[in-house]
Amino acid sequence: MSDTSKPDQWRTLDKDLNRLSRVEYATMHVSRPLVGVGVSLAFILLAALAAMVIIGQTPGMLFVVAAAGFGAYMALNIGANDVANNMGPAVGANALSMAGAIAIAAICETAGALIAGGDVVSTISKGIVDPERVADTQVFTWAMMSALLAAAIWVNIATWLGAPVSTTHSVVGGVLGAGVAAAGLTAVKWPMMGAIAASWVISPLMGGVIAAMILAFIKWRIIYVEDKIAAARVWVPVLIGLMAGAFATYLVLKGLSRVVSIGMGHALVIGLAVGLVCHLLAIPAIRRQARGMENRNKSLKTLFAFPLVVSAALLSFAHGANDVANAVGPLAAIVHAQQEGAVSGQVSIPVWVMVIGAFGISFGLVLFGPKLIRLVGSQITKLNPMRAYCVALSAAVTVIVASWLGLPVSSTHIAVGAVFGVGFFREWHAERRVRAITQARPPAKRLPEAERRRRKLVRRSHFMTVVAAWVVTVPAAALLSGLFFLALSALLG
Repeated sequence: MSDTSKPDQWRTLDKDLNRLSRVEYATMHVSRPLVGVGVSLAFILLAALAAMVIIGQTPGMLFVVAAAGFGAYMALNIGANDVANNMGPAVGANALSMAGAIAIAAICETAGALIAGGDVVSTISKGIVDPERVADTQVFTWAMMSALLAAAIWVNIATWLGAPVSTTHSVVGGVLGAGVAAAGLTAVKWPMMGAIAASWVISPLMGGVIAAMILAFIKWRIIYVEDKIAAARVWVPVLIGLMAGAFATYLVLKGLSRVVSIGMGHALVIGLAVGLVCHLLAIPAIRRQARGMENRNKSLKTLFAFPLVVSAALLSFAHGANDVANAVGPLAAIVHAQQEGAVSGQVSIPVWVMVIGAFGISFGLVLFGPKLIRLVGSQITKLNPMRAYCVALSAAVTVIVASWLGLPVSSTHIAVGAVFGVGFFREWHAERRVRAITQARPPAKRLPEAERRRRKLVRRSHFMTVVAAWVVTVPAAALLSGLFFLALSALLG
């Protein structure tokens, strides 16, 4: 029956049902973010209840319960913000779907935190505050709670603004602010703070330059040769071996540093051995995969896709092993201070504390991670598997070079800096090619320099937002932490 032949009441009913469907759809769209908030609140409450049951009736139980909630909140924010740096390039390059990236990252982050997260953590993050100046248990507990809450809130704000920031720097800022509020400016070890501030510049520059160098090598040795597939058969196994060796060294230095103590020399030997073995194994595998492929860039993207997925998984494992301390380090310090009645420079991490950090990072990734994964992977600059591979390899190589030189670096700044480096290199290279083509034309057919618009391949708005967030992270977290400490002192002192 056509609409025109329907009785008036039927047509009215159809319109009402359509309106109801649109209202229902709008309600679902609006309420979807609230589901993540609800699950997050449930996880925070569950972490606090678990702390209450495990600690039992002790004098400092309320402080531990509150700190467990803050630690769970911080872990959620680390998953929402920091993990995007590892998975964003692979998703942006279409080597992984969003669901696949989240699944792999959740598994690898949790495994890294629980297997290699370590048993001991520094109570005063990065040694930026003199422990003797906050030796009083009560003052120390307030300082750590303030630092943890301030760092979590700042990372949450940065995620909402769409800016990937260093969670390590957020915790450093929180400890700095609470330390200054508790013991004054003289309690801060300013040379250490200067080294951390230097990493704001060192990390992204090193990551960007190394990523650009790798991309330049791929372009001139594989992409811009006449027989791309033949060149790929030679150089892709070499790059896979380099990646395997770099990540083996990276995992030994960073991912497993709290389980087994291995120096730089031994780590490099292990990386060299792993890289050589993987190179030899990759030669026949790449030859089989390249057989029958067309001499096109699309074929090259296929060859780089699987190594990119593996590198993203390894980065997530190492990240879980290292950055879980940002969530549970202050919490472990509070638990120790309340149970032992004393402040210690190094404390052991209870298993239940580590579990909160590990699962909090995974929940945060699943619930809120896609926003920044999309930003890092596709909204800063366009990535394909080869460019994304350069970003992943740069992250590992930069950490190794920085460790060898004794330079402080941030894994977040390295990864995002590498994305920027790839994008700006593409801009420079595109301009160079346009200039070469223009110069090859007769003078009468050349466009004037002023009329040639430079092609922008990096979104400037995201670049400025991210740089501003990096610069503000430590001061913002410090200010919030200092205010929280003063508020706690006034309420509980």
